[in-house]
Amino acid sequence: MTMRLRNQEIKRFLVFALIPLSIFVLVLVVPFSRGVFFSFTDWNGFDVTKFVGLDNYISSMQDQAFWSSLLLTLAYVAASLILVNIVAFGLALLVTIPLRGVNFLRTTFFVPNLIGGVILGLIWQFLFGQALPVIAETTGIPIFQENWLLDTSTAFWAMVIVTVWQMSGYMMIIYVTALMGIERDVLEAAFIDGANNSQTLFYIKLPLMAQAFTISLFLTMRNAFMAYDLNLALTGGNPYRTTELISLHVFREAFGYGNFAAGQSQAVLMFIVIAIAALTQVIISKRMEVQR
Repeated sequence: MTMRLRNQEIKRFLVFALIPLSIFVLVLVVPFSRGVFFSFTDWNGFDVTKFVGLDNYISSMQDQAFWSSLLLTLAYVAASLILVNIVAFGLALLVTIPLRGVNFLRTTFFVPNLIGGVILGLIWQFLFGQALPVIAETTGIPIFQENWLLDTSTAFWAMVIVTVWQMSGYMMIIYVTALMGIERDVLEAAFIDGANNSQTLFYIKLPLMAQAFTISLFLTMRNAFMAYDLNLALTGGNPYRTTELISLHVFREAFGYGNFAAGQSQAVLMFIVIAIAALTQVIISKRMEVQR
C-alpha cells in the first residue's frame, strides 16, 4: 500500500512538476551556467579558444565606465524604491476611501504599467522635449522650460519620474489588497480605544501590511535593477553616458563593442550585486513583519 502511494506521488510529480522544472532548467539554469563559463574564457560570441581565468573580471573591475554605470544604477534603484512605494501607498490610501469613482481611479492609476518600456520612453521623450516646455512657457512655470533629457543634472531625475509614473499603479494594487485584508474588528477596536487616523495608520495598518511592503520593495528593486528598455528609449544613456544604467552598459559592452567575454563577466558581477541587494532587503523586511 505504501509503495502504491509512493508511486502515485511520483506520477503526480512527473505530471505536474517535471515539465515546468525542465523548462526552468533549460531556459534559466543552463544559459546562466554557460554564461558563467564564458566569463572565464576569451569567448567572441561564437567560439572559445582558451581559458583566461579571472582576466575578464579584473578588466571589468578596472573599467571606470562599469563602476559609473553601477553606482548610477544603485542611485536609481534607491530613488525608485523610495518614491515608487511612497506614491503607491498614497494612491492605495486614496482609492480605498469609500467614494464614488474609486474603481475608475484604480484603473487609471494602473494603466501606465501596461505600457511597454520602449513606447513609454518615446511618449516621455515627446513630453520632456516638446509638450512640457510649451506648457511651461505658456503658464510661466520655469521648471520644465528646458528639455530635462538634455541636461546632465536633470536627465537622471527624468528617468526616475517616468519609472515612478509607470510602476506606482502596480504596487498600488498590492497595497490596496493589503489594506482591504485588514480585519475590520481590529480597526474598530482601535477606534473604540480612542486612536485617531494617524495613530491607526502608523500603529495598526503599517505593521499589519509588512508582508505587502516586503513584496512591493522586492518587485520595485528587481524592476529597477533590470531597467533596460526604458533607459534605451528615453535617454539612450545620454547626455555623455550620464544616464547609462548597468543593463544598458553590459549590452553595449557585449554587442556594441564586441567584448562578449568582458560583457558576460560584467553581467555576472551585476547578478551578484542584485542577489546581495535582494537578499538583504528580504531579510530586513521579513524581520519587520508581524506574525498574524
